[in-house]
Amino acid sequence: MANPGPGNSITLRIDAPSNFSVTSELAATAAAAGAVITALDVVESHPTTIVVDLTCNTTDEAHAESIRDAVQALDGVHVRQVSDRTFLMHLGGKLEVVPSVPLRNRDDLSRAYTPGVARVCMAIAEDKSKARKLTVKRNTIAVVTDGSAVLGLGNIGPEAALPVMEGKAALFKQFANVDAWPVCLDTQDTEEIIKIVKAIAPVYGGVNLEDIAAPRCFEIEARLRDELDIPVFHDDQHGTAIVTLAALHNALKVVDKKIEDVRIVLSGVGAAGNAIAQLLLEQGAVDIVACGRNGAINRDDEYTDAHRIELAATTNPRNFSGSLKEAIVGADVFIGVSAPNVLDEADIAAMADDAIVFAMANPTPEVDPVVASKHAAVVATGRSDFPNQINNVLAFPGFFRGLLDAGVSDITPPMLVAAAEAIASRVDDEERNASFIIPSVFDPEVAGAVAEAIVRVVKAGKE
Repeated sequence: MANPGPGNSITLRIDAPSNFSVTSELAATAAAAGAVITALDVVESHPTTIVVDLTCNTTDEAHAESIRDAVQALDGVHVRQVSDRTFLMHLGGKLEVVPSVPLRNRDDLSRAYTPGVARVCMAIAEDKSKARKLTVKRNTIAVVTDGSAVLGLGNIGPEAALPVMEGKAALFKQFANVDAWPVCLDTQDTEEIIKIVKAIAPVYGGVNLEDIAAPRCFEIEARLRDELDIPVFHDDQHGTAIVTLAALHNALKVVDKKIEDVRIVLSGVGAAGNAIAQLLLEQGAVDIVACGRNGAINRDDEYTDAHRIELAATTNPRNFSGSLKEAIVGADVFIGVSAPNVLDEADIAAMADDAIVFAMANPTPEVDPVVASKHAAVVATGRSDFPNQINNVLAFPGFFRGLLDAGVSDITPPMLVAAAEAIASRVDDEERNASFIIPSVFDPEVAGAVAEAIVRVVKAGKE
């Protein structure tokens, strides 16, 4: 199912004969090898040769190599170099620290640093709450990971997790003007992670937990929320749940069904699956069957981890005990946050009429979206190359913007619901259709709408 995409974009620098047809031959050859051409530039021109940069999207490294070989096989053509555009973007990292005040002369320096800064230090020493007003704390988030559950890559460690955390920090800044910094910890011990985050908390106005494996992530989040006076948000749980609820809200309108009436099958009972189930229950869902590797979570089986015990107690009212493929028969909604290709065309065909399929495993969904669309009325994925991308960037920047603006530490279910409603509302009634149930991640109004929704919930709670 893999499609060429910008995540696997390459540029081939090519020496070629100088003639009228060479550029079209290069493009045609690359396209015949499965490349999606995005640019072709003549960078040098000589009497008998030209130098061409051919940029294209591929599926993976092996595909990129096959494209190079196909182009190289043309008469008189030599591929000098193949540049991976994704790696080039990451050279030197994706973040920098820039002063927010001028440092033009001795006068500026005397106020920003010594001796003037000492007066600010003493003011905070006398009243620690002033740190939020007088330092970066008021607008800075720690993006914390232990590298144990990075994207779909698994337990790859803190160094390998750093490019993802840098990206997360960049998204905070780009979409909500929140300063964020990656904190990748070289430990996967629950107590040590909690201790470290508590120790660095004075610098930050909030903590975004990221890519920490379940069930450890549940205890870490719960303990830090209890023991810190700043908001702690596990995006893999609550960010995913918020955006899923927003998409489902609009998808149900497309098929004219209500959340309290539909049968929902959930594949994946880790951090995301657990949070999705609880938020859907909060919104009135009644019939949810959550499936793990061994089938449906039910009341007859015994579980040792708290989140499965909770799912068994709060979901599956019919106490169904079969497999995922058995559970999906007759279901109205499938939500996948699990593994690639766990369903096929026959499974989707067995769902109810006007079914909704959210296959969100990345990079390869639980079912091929093209195949699913043959039978389901609405299909969404976590990918950017299909309609209806369910992407956490719609939630977490604006959510933290609202928390920081409201100056609160508690995160409540009404906040999660309000954020989902704010996202869903960016798709109006006239535009909503099977291919447009969730706004684009580049919608400039989303983060502000989510932030305003959080502030409203906080103000309502104080009245």
